[in-house]
This record gives sequence, structure tokens and C-alpha cells, in this order.
Amino acid sequence: MRQHSVARKTAETSIELFFSIDGTGQTNIRTGVGFLDHMLVLFASHGRFDLTVVCDGDLEVDQHHTVEDVGIVLGRAFQRSIGSKEGIERYATVTTPMDEALSAVSLDISGRPYLHYNVDGLKEKVGQFDTELVEEFFLAFTRHAGVTLHINLKYGKNSHHIIESIFKGVGRALRIASTIDPHRKGVPSTKGVL
Repeated sequence: MRQHSVARKTAETSIELFFSIDGTGQTNIRTGVGFLDHMLVLFASHGRFDLTVVCDGDLEVDQHHTVEDVGIVLGRAFQRSIGSKEGIERYATVTTPMDEALSAVSLDISGRPYLHYNVDGLKEKVGQFDTELVEEFFLAFTRHAGVTLHINLKYGKNSHHIIESIFKGVGRALRIASTIDPHRKGVPSTKGVL
């Protein structure tokens, strides 16, 4: 089974997370940041991942540590779950509409962490959520998952819809790239290693 549990405790957050690539979209998410919980449910549902996250963070300071640290732990869980990468598709590009918003996500399970984040025009907040933390979340995730991730907003007006399109798209792209091709032998790289 391609799944892993990760626990991480710092002076700022305490996180327990379970992630399964080959899941059905079952979630149990309690980070203390309602909007992040909502986005992670969408990510897991559209990626068909099973995801449990329990986080106790220093929300009396702000949301930054919680959002970033959940990205770190989710990235580590994915990196450990994907294992040797033998037989995976490796690449995926998806375009995801959410009402008036449209985002394009391209992903490579390369072992090389990189984030290109081209999302302009977000309002400062969605409810109580600081929208600048979306980039922080995906930066933490890519660094610890070892993936190359390009997120490009094509257009959109509603910040909630834009962010929702992105999280759904990343989930979909990660699912496609993680899929095992039964006809592929070894890792999908001419170098023989990822």
C-alpha cells in the first residue's frame, strides 16, 4: 500500500497526518483553520486520496505556522508514500474550472522540488484566511514532496473560487502523475532514477 503516517511536533505546531495515494477520498481534517480544512477536503476528494490531519497550532499568533507546517507534513507523507516511483506516470497537466475561475496545474514527480506560482489578483483574505498562505502551503509541500509544481491562474475574480480551483487541480494532477502504468518497467526516467 502506498500510504504513510507522519507526526511532527515543534514549538509552533503539533501535527499527526495519514495519507494514502490509493484511497477513495475519505477525509478527517481538523487543522483549526476552517478554510484550509475545506481546501484539503477538496484536494483529497478530487485526488481520491485518503487524508487524515489533526493539527494543534499557535493560531493565537496567526495562521502561518499551521498552514506551512501542514504543507510540510503532507509533502513528507506523499514523498514516503510514493516510494521508489517505479511504474508511475510521473507527469500530469490539468486545467480546472471553478465557476468564473480557471487554473492550470502541471506537475512532475521528479525528486526535484520546485514551485512556480503565478496567481495574481487574490483579495487579502477569504473570510479569516490569509490568501498569501496558499503560496506558502504549496512551497512547503513541493520542498518536502520532491515534486516540481507549476500553478498558473488563467483568470478569475472570486478569490475563494480561484483557490478552490487550484487545490482541486493539484489533487487531480497528483493523482494522475501517481498512477501506476502496468506496462511501464522501472522508473520513468532515462537516467534510471528519480
